[in-house]
Amino acid sequence: MANNPHDLSAIFDQHVAKEFVAKDVKATMATMSADPFVNHVPTMMGGVGADGVADFYDRYFIGHWPADTTIVPVCRTVGADRVVDEMIMSFTHDIPMPTLLPGVAPTGRAVMLPVVVVMGFDADSEPPKVAFERIYWDQASLLVQVGLLDEALLPVTGVAQAHKVLDRDLPANTLLRR
Repeated sequence: MANNPHDLSAIFDQHVAKEFVAKDVKATMATMSADPFVNHVPTMMGGVGADGVADFYDRYFIGHWPADTTIVPVCRTVGADRVVDEMIMSFTHDIPMPTLLPGVAPTGRAVMLPVVVVMGFDADSEPPKVAFERIYWDQASLLVQVGLLDEALLPVTGVAQAHKVLDRDLPANTLLRR
């Protein structure tokens, strides 16, 4: 796939639009390879294989995001067979969110969370299809923001992480000064 003429960044965006804008499981699955996997690393939510991923999307992900969810892009790197996307996701935790907060009732709190998505593509499909997604965020930051973890008790931060990602000039090393 090193000479792939396809715009993997555009395919990434189409896939995400099917998840978050169209909110359509079947359309989302049409962007994926025959044997994909999805892993939300901090909570290990996701699926393996087309049936497992479709079930995950249907039961726990697509349509399970607050109405005020926004995504602010920070940085994107496009390689020969993958896209790595850094973003800030913001939302009010006003509905159950089994992917990010399994078993946690809505808290009504505002969340602003740095997220990194690694999306890999199947070299054997034409056009390229999504083969996998690994999604990372700091679960401690999320738990602080929804009120389930006290940042005064542990060396963790809440919304300050997102602010620091967006503004490099904010103070660093603040945990050492507490």
